[in-house]
Amino acid sequence: MKAKRLLCLAAVLMTLTVANAASRILEDGGTGPYKAIMQDDPSLAAHTIFVPQDLSKFDKKNPLPILVWGNGACTNSPWEHVNFLNEIASYGFIVLATGFIPMDEQPYRGPMSTTEQQIESMDWAIAQNADPNSPYYNKLDVKNICVAGMSCGGLQTLFNCADPRIKTLMICNSGLFSTENAGSAVGGMPMPPKSKLNEIHTPIMYLLGGETDIAYGNGMDDFHRIEHVAACATNFPVGHGGTYRQPHGGEFSVVALAWLQWQLKGDKQAAKMFKGKDCELSKRKDWTIEKNAKFDSLK
Repeated sequence: MKAKRLLCLAAVLMTLTVANAASRILEDGGTGPYKAIMQDDPSLAAHTIFVPQDLSKFDKKNPLPILVWGNGACTNSPWEHVNFLNEIASYGFIVLATGFIPMDEQPYRGPMSTTEQQIESMDWAIAQNADPNSPYYNKLDVKNICVAGMSCGGLQTLFNCADPRIKTLMICNSGLFSTENAGSAVGGMPMPPKSKLNEIHTPIMYLLGGETDIAYGNGMDDFHRIEHVAACATNFPVGHGGTYRQPHGGEFSVVALAWLQWQLKGDKQAAKMFKGKDCELSKRKDWTIEKNAKFDSLK
């Protein structure tokens, strides 16, 4: 009887949490098997969550891997990336994006985000997974976390790259500035030195927009310096803006999802996008991929 009361209380608390959250359904929930929702949560200030609408399908045996995301221009809202992030969530991930939930299509105008917000996302996910009163109790795969970001968000990701909880990294339209070009950075961006790359302890993918991407030089220079962990650099010639705002995130979501399915879910089919001389990405229209010496040792 006591156990039933506790379960009822937990259900009430979950309902109250959802009731106090702002939310939007984007693009009919995405194309994946788990229709997603974008929402915020009172317990995670200044963050936006993208997650499957029906959490009953997830448990200890089938938990949600975690993508932590930082936005371009250090913007404190993922307003430019919602289609991309929502699409990822619809394939059975929880995405914790830095910044306030965008409830309309208007650009965010406000103070910049910080590197610490990505750490807050990881702290929150681990706490929620362990909390019996949380709707995410025993539903998050806290051992499989990818930290990623676009442009400034990629710099924030590299700033945080040494965190031992990270399983893999995804650096999108970004790369560390060198001493020679540091003056071209936007004020307020994190500016780790190139030596920061030595602190990376996980596989890493660079997702770049080709030679017209203003971050192309920095990103490719990073990639060529990374020798101690498996790394690849992928390029699709669309420039710095990527395809995030296209329906369902466009081509970038296809490649990002394959990386996440492989690195966080161990999906061997997804690995074929990257592995081998004739990998699927090398045959995909307009895409190119380069890999370092350690890459093909990835399982």
